Amino acid sequence: MDNYHPDLNNNAPVIPSLPEVYRSIGVPAEASFWRKLFAFSGPGFLVAVGYMDPGNWATDIAAGSRFAYELIFILFLSNLMAVLLQTLSARLGIITQRDLAQACHDYYSRRTSFILWILCEIAIAACDLAEVIGSAIALNLLFHIPLIWGVCLTAFDVLAILYLQHKGFRYLEVIVVVLIGTIGACYLVEMFIVRPDFAGIVRGFVPTGELFTNREMLYIAIGILGATVMPHNLYLHSSLVQTRAIERTPEGLRTAMRFNFIDSVLALNFAFFINAAILIMAAAAFYRHGLNQIAEIQDAYHTLAPLLGVPAASLLFALALLCSGQNSTLTGTLAGQIVMEGFLNFRIAPWLRRLITRLIAIIPTIIVVAISGARGTARLLILSQVILSLQLSFAVFPLIQFTSDRRKMGEFTNPMWLTAISWIVGIIIAGLNAYLLVLTAKSWFT
Repeated sequence: MDNYHPDLNNNAPVIPSLPEVYRSIGVPAEASFWRKLFAFSGPGFLVAVGYMDPGNWATDIAAGSRFAYELIFILFLSNLMAVLLQTLSARLGIITQRDLAQACHDYYSRRTSFILWILCEIAIAACDLAEVIGSAIALNLLFHIPLIWGVCLTAFDVLAILYLQHKGFRYLEVIVVVLIGTIGACYLVEMFIVRPDFAGIVRGFVPTGELFTNREMLYIAIGILGATVMPHNLYLHSSLVQTRAIERTPEGLRTAMRFNFIDSVLALNFAFFINAAILIMAAAAFYRHGLNQIAEIQDAYHTLAPLLGVPAASLLFALALLCSGQNSTLTGTLAGQIVMEGFLNFRIAPWLRRLITRLIAIIPTIIVVAISGARGTARLLILSQVILSLQLSFAVFPLIQFTSDRRKMGEFTNPMWLTAISWIVGIIIAGLNAYLLVLTAKSWFT
C-alpha cells in the first residue's frame, strides 16, 4: 500500500506540480500533534494572502463606507465557501498528486482545457492587477513615489520570489506569515482607534433583503465574493500541498488531509478577521461621519488621520497595505506557473513565467494611471474583483466533479453530504454572477 495512488487516468504518469519544490519539506512520521501541525502549516497561509490582497481593501472599504456593517454577512458567507472549496482543492492535490490544472488537462479535451486555461489566466491577471495597484499606492503614500514609477517597481517582486524559493520553500512561507502578522497587528491597533459600534457589527451578520434590490450593493457584494473566493487559489492550493513529503499510505493520506484542513481553517479565518476589520474600520470612520463615497484607498489614507485625530492611523493603514500587496504577489505568480504548466503541459523558466504574469498586470495599470490618474484605480480594483468572481465557476465545477468521482479519488471520494453542499455553493456562486449580469445589462439599456 506504500504506492497507494488513485489518479485521474489509471495509467497516466504523475508529473510533479512545481517540480523545484515537490516533496521538499519533510513530515515527521512519529511526532506530537503540534510538531505535525507545524510541519503541515504553510500552504493555507500562502493561499490566505490572496484573501486579503488590495482588491479586498477596495471592496471592503467601499462596502463599509456605503453600507456600514450590512455586508459583513457576505464576508462571513464567503469565508465559509472559501474553507469548503480550499479543503476540496487540498484533497485533490494530496490524493491524486495532481493540481487542479493538471487534473483538467488529464480529463477534458484539448480545446476545453485551452479555454479553461485562458479563463484562469484572465483571473490571474485581474488579481495581479489589484496587487500591482495596491503596492504602488502604498509606495506613493509612504514614500511619495509617483504612482507610475511605483507600478514599474513592482516588477522587481519577481526577483524576491525567485530568491526566496531558491533558499527553500519554507523561507517563502515564513516571510508570508510574518507579513500576514504585520497586517493583523496594524488592524488590531486600528480597531482600538476607530472604536466601532459592536451592536452594529453583530447586526451585520444577519442577511439583508436589500441585497437583491440594490444593484450597487449587489455589485460590491459579488466583488467581495470574487475577492474572497479566488479561482486561481484553487489551482494553487492543490499544488502547494504537494510540497510535503507525506507517506503514500491510506493512513498517511488521512493525516495529511486532516492537518491541511486545520491549516486552511486557521489561515482563512485569520484572513476573514482582517477583511472584517477593514470593512468595520471604513464603517466606523467614514459611514458614521457621513462620508459614504469613500472608495479610493488614497482617500481613506488621507481622511483617517484628521478624522480620528490620530496621525498613526494613516501610517498603519499604508503599512498594512504595502504588506498586503507584497504578500499577494508572492502567491499570484506561483499560481501563474502552476496554471500554465498544468493546462498546457508546457514548461518555461520560472523567472520568465513570473515576469510575463507581472507585465500583463503592469501594462494596463500604467495605461489607466496615465489616462485617469490615481482616481481611476478604485474602479479598476473593484472591477478586478468582479472579474475574479465571474471566472470562479469555471474552477469550482471541475473541482467538485473531480473530488466527487470515486474512479479518481478512490476511498477518499467526497461523501454524499459534502458533494451536495459543494454543488449548492457552486450553484449559488453561478446564480449570483448571472443575476449581476442581468442587472448590469438592464442598466445599460434603460
